[in-house]
Amino acid sequence: MQVVQSAFRLPRKKALAALRERRVRLCGGVCVDPDRRVKVGQHLQLSAPPTPNSAVEVDATGIVVRYVDDAIVVVEKPAGLTTVRHAAEAEGFGKRAKKFLPATLVDLLPGVLARMGERTKGRVRAVHRIDKETSGLVVLARTPEAESELGKQFRAHTIGRRYLALVRGQAKDARIESQFLADRGDGRRGSQLSSPRPGGEGSAGRGQHAVTHVRVIKALGAFTLVECELETGRTHQVRIHLGETGTPLCGERVYDRPLHGKPLPDTSGADRPLLHAAFLAFDHPVTGKHMEWHATMPKDMEDFLQH
Repeated sequence: MQVVQSAFRLPRKKALAALRERRVRLCGGVCVDPDRRVKVGQHLQLSAPPTPNSAVEVDATGIVVRYVDDAIVVVEKPAGLTTVRHAAEAEGFGKRAKKFLPATLVDLLPGVLARMGERTKGRVRAVHRIDKETSGLVVLARTPEAESELGKQFRAHTIGRRYLALVRGQAKDARIESQFLADRGDGRRGSQLSSPRPGGEGSAGRGQHAVTHVRVIKALGAFTLVECELETGRTHQVRIHLGETGTPLCGERVYDRPLHGKPLPDTSGADRPLLHAAFLAFDHPVTGKHMEWHATMPKDMEDFLQH
């Protein structure tokens, strides 16, 4: 606890409260023990204290509402829940069959907000998405104007996004840059091997520019805990870049092999790709105020890290 007090200049009472509220993270994992020893070089983080409408877990959906106002809602999505259904997928089932499809975050959120006493004036709009099996922070718009403004920030790549990932092998700090194609040659999304044609991003349909910054948080023998910061935001970007550098996610079953090669061994026993959207930052679409959220790792990742 003395390290927490010293690192963040907190009085004893506030340091204890931060530990009790699970706002202190050591090497990516939640730290609640005031007597836990901290070694030189270990990464210590402190999340902001709860605010009104913050960290309110709602019923059996597993959705945690972190912030809500008339324009936006920020939530923590549990693994196993689709953010929003692709239009093509919904059309493929037809109108009558749509009601039999599993509910998405966008489907469930109006009911969650209603149970919190929030009046829903219109549909909730997804302005970005994270994979079904990825947990973590997502922002959604509650008005067309907020949707448009947030969309501009995403397209300009000014949204702050960081992921925590548990990977196989010994990862290294790196800036990974490539051009993404819908099919790298074996039916999977991935980076093209040759240089893109003149004309820049997307030229002649040659792919999308993708940049990921990887930082090692903790070496775990046969595995590594890393933080991945997105400079761009492409479909499956973190999963692809980690897989192509030879350190695929624990539990990854798609981007876990070289082109036309066999899957890399996975002794983790993970039943999903262990990826968590841990940080989200943007300017409020109405007030312009800069806002940030941190989300601690879910239980399955925390258990893996500890054991």
